[in-house]
Amino acid sequence: MTSITNAAYRLGTSENRDWLNTQRDSLMNFGHAFPSPTGGSYWLGDDGTPWKDRNRETWITCRMTHVYALAAFVGHPGAEELVDAGLKGLKGELHDDTNGGWYAAVTPEGGHIGIKQCYAHAFVLLAASSATLLGRPGAAELLADAQQVFLTRFWDDEVGLSVDTWNEDFTELDPYRGINANMHSVEAFLAVADVTGDESWRERAGRIIDHVVGWAEGNGWRIPEHFHADWSLDLECNADRKDDQFKPYGATPGHGIEWARLITQYALSAGLAESRKAQLVDVAEQLFQRAVADGWDADGAPGIVYTTDWQGAPVVHDRMHWTLAEAINTSSVLAHVTGRAEYADWYATFLQYADSTVIDHINGSWFHQLDRDNRPIGTVWPGKSDLYHATQSMMIPLADPSLSIAVTAQQSR
Repeated sequence: MTSITNAAYRLGTSENRDWLNTQRDSLMNFGHAFPSPTGGSYWLGDDGTPWKDRNRETWITCRMTHVYALAAFVGHPGAEELVDAGLKGLKGELHDDTNGGWYAAVTPEGGHIGIKQCYAHAFVLLAASSATLLGRPGAAELLADAQQVFLTRFWDDEVGLSVDTWNEDFTELDPYRGINANMHSVEAFLAVADVTGDESWRERAGRIIDHVVGWAEGNGWRIPEHFHADWSLDLECNADRKDDQFKPYGATPGHGIEWARLITQYALSAGLAESRKAQLVDVAEQLFQRAVADGWDADGAPGIVYTTDWQGAPVVHDRMHWTLAEAINTSSVLAHVTGRAEYADWYATFLQYADSTVIDHINGSWFHQLDRDNRPIGTVWPGKSDLYHATQSMMIPLADPSLSIAVTAQQSR
C-alpha cells in the first residue's frame, strides 16, 4: 500500500472534511427524484432518472427515507419533504394492512411482492428511527409499529438471532437463515436504542454479535453468511449462483468490514467492561484485516473483490460500491478508536480509489458495480438504486463512532 499524501484524503484534515461534505452534498442532490406519487422509492438509473418499470422496493424506500433524514439534519434543501414522501410509502402502498408488516415491494402495475423479509423490516426500523429523531409527522407511530412487528415476527429471543423470510400472512417461515439480515438488524437495533433510549435493543444487538464473533473466529475470520433452519452452517449455499445479489456463495469481504464497524459501535456504546470492549475492538481489527488481505487488489487491480472462497481466493471479482463505502467507514472508525496509522493509510487509499474510479463525476452518485478491470457494469447492480452506503461513508468518518449516524448528524446541526 502506497502512502497517500493528498490532504483531501487524509483523515482529520480540513481538506478532508471539505471533500467529504462536498461529495455528501452531491450525493444528496442526485436522489431527489426517488419518490413515486404514492411514496415508494423508484430505482434510480445512471443519471438519477427513475426507472419506473422496476419494482418499488421497501428496503430502497427505507434507505432513501433514512438518507434524506440525514440530509435534513445537515440543512439540505427539500430534505424534509423527501422524508415525508418515503414515510407516505411506508405507511401506505408498502404496508400490509391485512397481515401486518411490509411487503417486499410493489410492482409497476400496483400489485405487490408479498413475502416478508427481515432485511426489509430492519430497514423500516432504521428509517423510522431516523425520521422520528427528525420529528416528522407519523414517524413515531411507524417506529412503534415496526418494533412490534419485528419482535413478534423476526426476533428469535430463544436463540438471540433474527429469522429471515416469511410468506405474506406470516404462516410459513422459510428454513433459510442468513447473516446479512442479522447484520442490518444490528445496525437498526443500535439506531433504535440511540433514538428511543430503550437499551433492550442494544442488548439484542449484542446477542447477535456474540454469535457472529464465534462463527468468524472459528472460520479464519471469514464470516459464514448462510445457515440452515437450526443455524448449522451452509457453506456451499449458492455454489451454483456465486454472484447472487443478496446470497452470494462464500465469504463476502465487504460484510467482514461492515461487521467490524458495527461491532466497534456496539463495543463503545454498550457500557461494557474495559476488557470486553478491548476484546471486541480486537475482533473488529481481525475482521477488517482479514477482509482487506483477502479482498483488496486480490487480482492485480485496485478494489475489493465481491466474494472469496473459504481459503480467501477470489470467486466473484467484481467490485461493488457498497464494499468500498464500508471500507471507508470502518478504516476511519478504527483509526479514531485505535490511533493506528495503518487505518488512516487505508482510509486515504480507499478515498483516492473512490475519487479516481468509483465516483461518477459526470452523471453523479457512484458506479454501483465495476468489473475486475474497474469498468462499470450492471449484471448484479444496474443503475444507481439508492444512496445509503455512499452517503453514510461521507459522514461516518466525521462522526462519533459510538453513535448511530442519525444521532451524530442531529448533534451537528
